[in-house]
Amino acid sequence: MELGIKDKVAVITGGDSGIGRATAKLLAHEGVKVALIDKTTTQLQDTVDEVSAIGEALAVQADLRSLADIEAAQKEILSHFGQVDILVNCAGITGATGDFLDIGDDDWQQALDINLMGAVRVCRTFIPAMREAGWGRVVLVASEDAVQPYIDEMPYCASKAGVLNFAKNLSKAYAQDGVLVNSVAPAFIATPMTDAMMEQRAKKMGTTVDQAIATFLDEERPHLELKRRGKAEEVAAVIAFLCSQQSSFVVGANYRVDGGSVAGVGL
Repeated sequence: MELGIKDKVAVITGGDSGIGRATAKLLAHEGVKVALIDKTTTQLQDTVDEVSAIGEALAVQADLRSLADIEAAQKEILSHFGQVDILVNCAGITGATGDFLDIGDDDWQQALDINLMGAVRVCRTFIPAMREAGWGRVVLVASEDAVQPYIDEMPYCASKAGVLNFAKNLSKAYAQDGVLVNSVAPAFIATPMTDAMMEQRAKKMGTTVDQAIATFLDEERPHLELKRRGKAEEVAAVIAFLCSQQSSFVVGANYRVDGGSVAGVGL
Protein backbone atom coordinates (compact mmCIF):
# COMPACT_ATOMS: atom_id res chain seq x y z
CA MET A 1 0.00 0.00 0.00
CA GLU A 2 1.36 3.40 -0.98
CA LEU A 3 1.43 5.59 2.13
CA GLY A 4 1.93 8.83 0.21
CA ILE A 5 4.37 10.43 2.65
CA LYS A 6 7.61 10.50 0.68
CA ASP A 7 9.72 13.55 1.60
CA LYS A 8 7.65 14.29 4.70
CA VAL A 9 9.64 14.98 7.88
CA ALA A 10 8.94 12.93 11.00
CA VAL A 11 10.03 13.60 14.56
CA ILE A 12 10.18 10.48 16.73
CA THR A 13 10.81 10.72 20.46
CA GLY A 14 12.21 7.73 22.31
CA GLY A 15 13.80 6.95 18.98
CA ASP A 16 16.96 5.20 20.07
CA SER A 17 15.40 1.74 20.52
CA GLY A 18 12.24 -0.34 20.61
CA ILE A 19 9.09 0.97 18.94
CA GLY A 20 10.68 4.32 18.08
CA ARG A 21 13.57 2.67 16.29
CA ALA A 22 11.31 0.28 14.37
CA THR A 23 9.03 3.16 13.37
CA ALA A 24 11.97 5.25 12.15
CA LYS A 25 13.19 2.43 9.92
CA LEU A 26 9.75 1.78 8.47
CA LEU A 27 9.08 5.45 7.76
CA ALA A 28 12.53 5.79 6.19
CA HIS A 29 11.64 2.95 3.82
CA GLU A 30 8.64 5.08 2.80
CA GLY A 31 10.92 8.00 1.91
CA VAL A 32 10.28 9.98 5.09
CA LYS A 33 13.10 12.07 6.54
CA VAL A 34 13.44 11.24 10.22
CA ALA A 35 14.64 13.19 13.25
CA LEU A 36 15.16 10.93 16.26
CA ILE A 37 15.02 12.47 19.71
CA ASP A 38 16.31 10.75 22.84
CA LYS A 39 18.37 11.61 25.90
CA THR A 40 21.01 8.99 25.08
CA THR A 41 24.05 9.67 22.93
CA THR A 42 25.84 6.55 21.68
CA GLN A 43 22.74 4.40 21.32
CA LEU A 44 20.84 7.20 19.60
CA GLN A 45 23.65 7.73 17.11
CA ASP A 46 23.85 3.98 16.45
CA THR A 47 20.16 3.98 15.58
CA VAL A 48 20.51 7.03 13.34
CA ASP A 49 23.42 5.36 11.55
CA GLU A 50 21.20 2.33 10.94
CA VAL A 51 18.28 4.43 9.70
CA SER A 52 20.65 6.49 7.52
CA ALA A 53 21.44 3.35 5.56
CA ILE A 54 17.78 3.49 4.45
CA GLY A 55 17.09 7.21 4.19
CA GLU A 56 17.87 10.59 5.70
CA ALA A 57 18.04 10.72 9.50
CA LEU A 58 19.14 13.15 12.19
CA ALA A 59 20.05 12.49 15.84
CA VAL A 60 18.87 15.11 18.33
CA GLN A 61 19.62 14.75 22.02
CA ALA A 62 16.95 16.06 24.40
CA ASP A 63 15.38 15.21 27.73
CA LEU A 64 11.59 15.40 27.49
CA ARG A 65 11.43 16.61 31.09
CA SER A 66 13.00 19.86 29.90
CA LEU A 67 10.97 22.27 27.77
CA ALA A 68 14.19 24.11 26.94
CA ASP A 69 15.67 20.88 25.56
CA ILE A 70 12.60 20.24 23.42
CA GLU A 71 12.50 23.77 22.07
CA ALA A 72 16.20 23.57 21.22
CA ALA A 73 15.52 20.26 19.45
CA GLN A 74 12.73 21.83 17.43
CA LYS A 75 14.99 24.66 16.29
CA GLU A 76 17.70 22.21 15.25
CA ILE A 77 15.24 20.04 13.32
CA LEU A 78 13.60 22.96 11.54
CA SER A 79 17.03 24.37 10.69
CA HIS A 80 18.08 21.03 9.22
CA PHE A 81 14.90 19.93 7.43
CA GLY A 82 12.88 23.15 7.13
CA GLN A 83 9.61 21.51 8.16
CA VAL A 84 7.95 19.02 10.50
CA ASP A 85 4.97 17.02 9.24
CA ILE A 86 4.76 14.03 11.57
CA LEU A 87 5.24 13.60 15.31
CA VAL A 88 5.43 10.18 16.93
CA ASN A 89 5.87 10.21 20.71
CA CYS A 90 7.30 6.86 21.81
CA ALA A 91 9.30 8.03 24.82
CA GLY A 92 8.26 6.54 28.12
CA ILE A 93 9.24 4.64 31.24
CA THR A 94 7.68 1.87 33.30
CA GLY A 95 8.28 3.82 36.48
CA ALA A 96 7.84 2.57 40.01
CA THR A 97 6.03 -0.72 40.53
CA GLY A 98 4.76 -2.57 43.57
CA ASP A 99 2.20 -2.04 46.31
CA PHE A 100 0.38 1.28 46.04
CA LEU A 101 1.17 2.15 49.66
CA ASP A 102 4.88 1.79 49.01
CA ILE A 103 5.00 4.15 46.01
CA GLY A 104 5.78 7.74 46.94
CA ASP A 105 4.99 11.10 45.39
CA ASP A 106 8.35 11.34 43.63
CA ASP A 107 7.72 7.97 41.94
CA TRP A 108 4.32 9.13 40.73
CA GLN A 109 5.72 12.45 39.57
CA GLN A 110 8.48 10.77 37.56
CA ALA A 111 6.03 8.61 35.58
CA LEU A 112 3.67 11.51 34.96
CA ASP A 113 6.46 13.93 34.05
CA ILE A 114 7.95 11.66 31.40
CA ASN A 115 4.99 9.68 30.06
CA LEU A 116 2.28 12.35 30.11
CA MET A 117 3.96 15.73 30.39
CA GLY A 118 6.67 14.68 27.92
CA ALA A 119 3.90 14.14 25.38
CA VAL A 120 2.33 17.47 26.30
CA ARG A 121 5.62 19.34 25.84
CA VAL A 122 6.52 17.83 22.47
CA CYS A 123 3.02 18.36 21.08
CA ARG A 124 2.92 21.98 22.25
CA THR A 125 6.31 22.53 20.60
CA PHE A 126 5.83 20.75 17.27
CA ILE A 127 2.12 21.10 16.42
CA PRO A 128 2.30 24.81 15.50
CA ALA A 129 4.45 24.10 12.42
CA MET A 130 1.93 21.51 11.25
CA ARG A 131 -0.97 23.89 11.76
CA GLU A 132 0.83 26.53 9.75
CA ALA A 133 1.42 24.05 6.92
CA GLY A 134 -2.18 22.80 7.06
CA TRP A 135 -1.13 19.14 7.26
CA GLY A 136 0.15 16.97 10.06
CA ARG A 137 0.00 13.62 11.76
CA VAL A 138 0.51 13.06 15.50
CA VAL A 139 0.66 9.58 17.00
CA LEU A 140 0.99 9.20 20.76
CA VAL A 141 2.02 5.81 22.09
CA ALA A 142 -0.16 4.87 25.04
CA SER A 143 -0.51 1.32 26.38
CA GLU A 144 -3.03 -1.38 27.12
CA ASP A 145 -2.49 -0.25 30.74
CA ALA A 146 -4.39 2.93 29.88
CA VAL A 147 -7.68 1.03 29.91
CA GLN A 148 -6.89 -2.14 31.84
CA PRO A 149 -5.78 -1.86 35.48
CA TYR A 150 -2.71 -3.58 36.87
CA ILE A 151 -2.50 -2.89 40.60
CA ASP A 152 1.29 -3.18 40.73
CA GLU A 153 1.79 -0.62 37.91
CA MET A 154 -0.48 2.24 39.02
CA PRO A 155 1.75 5.21 38.09
CA TYR A 156 2.33 3.79 34.61
CA CYS A 157 -1.36 2.99 34.15
CA ALA A 158 -2.45 6.45 35.23
CA SER A 159 0.12 8.22 33.06
CA LYS A 160 -0.88 6.22 29.98
CA ALA A 161 -4.57 6.81 30.65
CA GLY A 162 -3.68 10.49 30.63
CA VAL A 163 -1.93 10.08 27.26
CA LEU A 164 -5.05 8.44 25.82
CA ASN A 165 -7.31 11.25 27.01
CA PHE A 166 -4.80 13.87 25.90
CA ALA A 167 -4.67 12.41 22.38
CA LYS A 168 -8.46 12.48 22.12
CA ASN A 169 -8.60 16.09 23.22
CA LEU A 170 -5.85 17.11 20.78
CA SER A 171 -7.71 15.38 17.95
CA LYS A 172 -10.74 17.58 18.62
CA ALA A 173 -8.66 20.73 18.85
CA TYR A 174 -6.69 20.54 15.60
CA ALA A 175 -8.40 18.25 13.09
CA GLN A 176 -9.93 21.21 11.24
CA ASP A 177 -6.40 22.61 10.85
CA GLY A 178 -5.38 19.45 8.98
CA VAL A 179 -3.50 17.99 11.97
CA LEU A 180 -4.84 14.51 12.70
CA VAL A 181 -4.07 13.06 16.12
CA ASN A 182 -4.44 9.41 17.09
CA SER A 183 -2.95 6.98 19.58
CA VAL A 184 -1.61 3.44 19.61
CA ALA A 185 -1.85 1.16 22.63
CA PRO A 186 0.65 -1.71 22.57
CA ALA A 187 0.84 -4.59 25.03
CA PHE A 188 3.94 -6.51 26.14
CA ILE A 189 6.14 -5.69 23.17
CA ALA A 190 9.71 -7.00 22.96
CA THR A 191 11.61 -3.80 23.76
CA PRO A 192 14.46 -2.89 26.12
CA MET A 193 11.81 -1.78 28.65
CA THR A 194 10.09 -5.18 28.81
CA ASP A 195 13.46 -6.93 28.54
CA ALA A 196 14.44 -5.23 31.79
CA MET A 197 11.12 -6.19 33.37
CA MET A 198 11.57 -9.84 32.43
CA GLU A 199 15.21 -9.93 33.52
CA GLN A 200 14.17 -8.58 36.91
CA ARG A 201 11.34 -11.14 37.11
CA ALA A 202 13.69 -13.98 36.16
CA LYS A 203 16.18 -12.93 38.83
CA LYS A 204 13.46 -12.71 41.46
CA MET A 205 12.03 -16.13 40.52
CA GLY A 206 15.37 -17.82 39.93
CA THR A 207 14.42 -18.84 36.40
CA THR A 208 15.52 -18.12 32.86
CA VAL A 209 14.17 -15.06 31.05
CA ASP A 210 12.15 -17.31 28.71
CA GLN A 211 10.53 -18.97 31.72
CA ALA A 212 9.85 -15.56 33.24
CA ILE A 213 8.10 -14.48 30.03
CA ALA A 214 6.02 -17.66 29.93
CA THR A 215 4.86 -17.33 33.54
CA PHE A 216 4.19 -13.60 33.08
CA LEU A 217 1.91 -14.37 30.15
CA ASP A 218 0.05 -17.03 32.13
CA GLU A 219 -0.23 -15.12 35.39
CA GLU A 220 -0.28 -11.43 34.44
CA ARG A 221 -1.56 -11.29 30.84
CA PRO A 222 -4.06 -14.18 30.58
CA HIS A 223 -6.08 -12.44 27.85
CA LEU A 224 -3.12 -12.00 25.52
CA GLU A 225 -4.42 -14.64 23.15
CA LEU A 226 -1.31 -15.01 20.98
CA LYS A 227 0.76 -16.08 24.03
CA ARG A 228 3.89 -14.19 23.02
CA ARG A 229 5.48 -10.79 23.22
CA GLY A 230 4.66 -8.55 20.29
CA LYS A 231 7.32 -7.24 17.94
CA ALA A 232 8.23 -3.57 17.73
CA GLU A 233 7.77 -3.83 13.96
CA GLU A 234 4.16 -4.90 14.46
CA VAL A 235 3.45 -1.68 16.35
CA ALA A 236 5.45 0.38 13.87
CA ALA A 237 3.27 -0.86 11.01
CA VAL A 238 0.16 0.60 12.65
CA ILE A 239 1.95 3.85 13.50
CA ALA A 240 3.13 4.20 9.90
CA PHE A 241 -0.45 3.84 8.66
CA LEU A 242 -1.60 6.55 11.05
CA CYS A 243 1.18 8.80 9.76
CA SER A 244 0.13 8.33 6.17
CA GLN A 245 -2.21 9.84 3.61
CA GLN A 246 -4.22 6.63 3.89
CA SER A 247 -5.39 7.59 7.39
CA SER A 248 -7.00 10.83 6.21
CA PHE A 249 -10.37 9.97 7.84
CA VAL A 250 -8.96 8.58 11.09
CA VAL A 251 -9.19 11.13 13.90
CA GLY A 252 -9.06 10.59 17.66
CA ALA A 253 -8.82 6.83 17.36
CA ASN A 254 -6.87 4.47 19.59
CA TYR A 255 -5.45 1.42 17.84
CA ARG A 256 -4.73 -1.47 20.18
CA VAL A 257 -1.77 -3.61 19.14
CA ASP A 258 -2.02 -5.99 22.05
CA GLY A 259 -2.50 -9.57 20.92
CA GLY A 260 -5.96 -9.47 22.49
CA SER A 261 -4.62 -8.52 25.92
CA VAL A 262 -7.39 -6.04 26.77
CA ALA A 263 -10.33 -8.15 27.85
CA GLY A 264 -13.10 -5.58 27.38
CA VAL A 265 -14.71 -3.93 24.35
CA GLY A 266 -13.90 -0.31 25.25
CA LEU A 267 -11.14 1.88 23.85
